[in-house]
Amino acid sequence: METIAGNDVHEDHRRERGTAVTAKLLDSPVPIAAAPMAGGPTTVALAAAVASVGAFPFLAGGYRTPHALASEINRVRDLGVPFGVNLFVPCRHKVDKEAFAAYATELEPEAEVYDLHLDHSPITDDDRWDEKFALLTTRPVPVVSLTFGLPSPSDITTLQDVGTRVLATVTTVAEASRAEEAGVDGLVVQGPDAGGHSATFDPAHTPEPIGTADLVRRVRKHADLPVIAAGGVDGPDAVHRLLSAGAQAVAVGTLLLRTDEAGTSAAHKGALADPQYDDTVITRAFTGRPARALRNGFIDRHQDTGLTGYPAVHHLTRALRKAATEAGDTDRMHLWAGTGYRDAPTGPAADVIRWLSPS
Repeated sequence: METIAGNDVHEDHRRERGTAVTAKLLDSPVPIAAAPMAGGPTTVALAAAVASVGAFPFLAGGYRTPHALASEINRVRDLGVPFGVNLFVPCRHKVDKEAFAAYATELEPEAEVYDLHLDHSPITDDDRWDEKFALLTTRPVPVVSLTFGLPSPSDITTLQDVGTRVLATVTTVAEASRAEEAGVDGLVVQGPDAGGHSATFDPAHTPEPIGTADLVRRVRKHADLPVIAAGGVDGPDAVHRLLSAGAQAVAVGTLLLRTDEAGTSAAHKGALADPQYDDTVITRAFTGRPARALRNGFIDRHQDTGLTGYPAVHHLTRALRKAATEAGDTDRMHLWAGTGYRDAPTGPAADVIRWLSPS
């Protein structure tokens, strides 16, 4: 097995339930991680920038082809720093075909703006899980985080057996308990203030309003696993609150969206600072799974009819969202953003990490 930068020989992962765990999840001097942001914002340049000042970078495996992900992994591996890769666990939620067709019909006027035709038959996939999983077991990385659910315990063990720490992203105490039972090494506790998709295991579930620090405390009362906190980070005070609540580290996403190294589209970066976008909302309108975004016209027009149906709705609107992004049409784009978006600065990502880092 190859040597993995930043990861010592793996400890025994099959701990007895009820044993307190204090193992450090992230091998970085600064207790801050760059959250994986699929769809463009996370780049190798962003990973390199945050790692250069001691934070822990994650690559976003979601929506990437296995070949593209392998290339990014190789480039970050060449930096000689510890890093992680995030994967989307395949969703097994069944889609109501009649409701899906009705929603597709509703969205046709949006698509016609760009001369697009929407497929009224739901398309589902597993984001090429098997190929990406094979990549990460044959060419191991220090950390793999899981979003949208849990794979089989045997998959978790397979990753651990090649020296990888496995983290599960959870949004409730019940999910944390399931993840602990499945044998993961640690938890990413995501509060509902986080931007982009909620990691909820059940796409029909809307996250209850709760501060991330309070959610971290709840989870730590019921699970004996180390925790990384995510969601609602708007500055150094938030980092301090989350670490004080018992998190080992804090994951930052929205505050990096406007940085020089982020792959965020120019229109998205501009919208984050545009006074007309003065609110965020959790919506299923774009992808069929709850996600927090800047409230725009598309959300206003379809919030009440957006149905649960990921990844089918994601595929339904994908070409429309791409066309809107290329045109700078922020009225129809998915403008993912957490509640701290107004504090997202421009400039080098390294400066953001320095600003947030505990003194």
